[in-house]
Amino acid sequence: MGWSACSPSSPAAPNPTLVKMINTLNPHPQAIMDITLTTPALLFPAISLLLVAYTNRFNTIGSRIRSLHAQYKSSAEVNLVGQIESLRQRLYLIRNMQAVGVASLFLCVLCLFVLFAGKVMLGKLIFALSLVLMMISLGISFREILMSVRALDIELMAIRQKIDQ
Repeated sequence: MGWSACSPSSPAAPNPTLVKMINTLNPHPQAIMDITLTTPALLFPAISLLLVAYTNRFNTIGSRIRSLHAQYKSSAEVNLVGQIESLRQRLYLIRNMQAVGVASLFLCVLCLFVLFAGKVMLGKLIFALSLVLMMISLGISFREILMSVRALDIELMAIRQKIDQ
């Protein structure tokens, strides 16, 4: 039914201007979201680029851990242990970002198969789950970025302290 079915004489009738605006924005209230095969396919480039960025971050941190480990073997500085531990935590976050991102991509592909089979409602549900997983992956990414900035701030403060001495 929709907003146009409300009687203006009814005591709970909405504002006619508001009804007109809502009907203009969505002339078919029962058709809230149309989803076709192209809708989930639009996420493929975004998810792929994010996974490449996550992999680059993972590789960079992995090589940094290896170099700090080699440095620790030769000098055994306590400072290096804290840096390696911080990088290890970030590495786990990136692993989780990648896992959730891959799950999002998997659900996008599954959504395509389900839509191809004609199961639109199930396809909408799977696509929504894919979007939720992508949001979770981005949230974990944001947390990892904050950790990275904190680690850089600590290093910059150490440099500032050396300069001030």
